[in-house]
Amino acid sequence: MAAAASLAVPPAGRAEDSWPPVFEAGRSQFTLVRPRTMMPQLRLQDLQGRDAIVTARPGRITLVNFWATWCAACKLDLPMLASLARSRPDRLDIVAICTDTKDLRKIRAFLGGLAVQNLACYADPYGAAAEASTTMFSLVGMPITYLVGTSSRVEGYITGTPDWLSPAGARLLQFYREQG
Repeated sequence: MAAAASLAVPPAGRAEDSWPPVFEAGRSQFTLVRPRTMMPQLRLQDLQGRDAIVTARPGRITLVNFWATWCAACKLDLPMLASLARSRPDRLDIVAICTDTKDLRKIRAFLGGLAVQNLACYADPYGAAAEASTTMFSLVGMPITYLVGTSSRVEGYITGTPDWLSPAGARLLQFYREQG
């Protein structure tokens, strides 16, 4: 935990504007991932059962959210992500991946009571996201959202239910939009 916390403070001698702004959620904060790696293509399934290849689009920020039907915090996080998707559809892609079941009926039932109609939610019947979680998307908590920058590289993550629509969330997204 101490190593992750040290990433939040800019190193001595580094320009303040080259370090991402602080973004927190409860006891969690946005944590940088190093080395930065390219987001892989993920073969997933949409909620209608159609196969989908999901990847980051160059020039856009992608938030990759991992959630589970047993996760109480996910019931707060998914509607927040849906609100964010509605507020910035031209500048941001959000991918929400269910990690605990491949049963589309169970996933749809879970999402049914939440306001997530415009959120791109997927199941992982082929294990693509599960495989990626062993190499680059470490699932250290639930829910967890990874930020992929405009260069399609995984930049960092935050666990819990951050308020992406807050000024701090907007600053973090703007920072990575400007990184190119």
